Amino acid sequence: MKKVVLITGASAGIGKATALELLRAGHVVYGAARRVPRMDDIRDAGGHALPLDARRPADLERAVETVVAEQGRIDVLINNAGTVLHGAAEDIPLDLARDQFEVNVFAPARLTQLVLPHMRERGSGTIVNVSSIGGEIALPLGCWYYATKHALEAYSDSLRMEVEPFGIDVVIIQPGIIKTGFEDHTAQDLREISGATAYARMAEAMAERAETQLGENTPASDPGVVAAAIRQAVEAGKPETRYAVGYMADKLLELNRTLPDRDFDKLLTSAAK
Repeated sequence: MKKVVLITGASAGIGKATALELLRAGHVVYGAARRVPRMDDIRDAGGHALPLDARRPADLERAVETVVAEQGRIDVLINNAGTVLHGAAEDIPLDLARDQFEVNVFAPARLTQLVLPHMRERGSGTIVNVSSIGGEIALPLGCWYYATKHALEAYSDSLRMEVEPFGIDVVIIQPGIIKTGFEDHTAQDLREISGATAYARMAEAMAERAETQLGENTPASDPGVVAAAIRQAVEAGKPETRYAVGYMADKLLELNRTLPDRDFDKLLTSAAK
C-alpha cells in the first residue's frame, strides 16, 4: 500500500537514504531539510523537497500543511533530523545544550502534535523517531546528545501508549555506528570545547578514537541498513516498537542491559585512557 511520508533531515545520511529507499518502494515521499539543493536526487527520484529548519516552529507547521494540502493526508512521520555536540558536561555552554534539545526533542514533539489530528481522523498512522543506541547507553563527553536521545525514547514510549487506541504506531529506531556526515565534527568539538580543560586527556583520546572509528577505513555500517529497517517498520502491519540496527548496535545494547553499571563504565572509558 502506497503511503504518504514526511521525513526530516533528508538532505544527507540516514534521512536521504531512507527517502530514496521509500521512493524505490513506491511511496510518496516528502523530504524536509535546511539544505534544499542537497535533496535534488530525492526530487529526481520522484519525491518532494521542502525547506525546514527544525528550530523554527513556522517551518514545522508549513511542512505539515504542505503535505496535507497536496496529498490529503500524512500516513508516516519520520523524525530523523538531529544534531550532536561533544565535550565535557562541565565545559559545554548551556545555550548549546538547549539547542540540542530544541532540534532533537522539541522539533519532533511539535511535528508529532501537528500530524496526530490527521492520523487520528483516519484511524491509522506511523510515527518513526530516529533515536540511537545512545537512547539507552551513554558515553563520556557526549552528555547532552545522549540526554536528548534518552528523552526522545521516553517520550516515544509514553506516546505509543497514548495513541495506540487510535490505530497509530510509534516506532523507535536505534542506529549503531553509521557512516554519515553526522559526526564529522566530533574530534574538532572535543578539542575545541574540552581540549584545554581538566578533561583534555580524555577529550584527546576520544578525538583520536573518533578519527579512527569514523575515518576512511571505518567498520561503521552504511546508512542504507538503517533505511531498510525504517522501510520494514513503515510497511509492517504491526511494527516492532524498537529496531536496533547497524554496527555494534545489538552488542552494545546487550552489554548495557546485562553488565553492572560500573563494569559497563569501565568498558567504555578504557578507550579514553
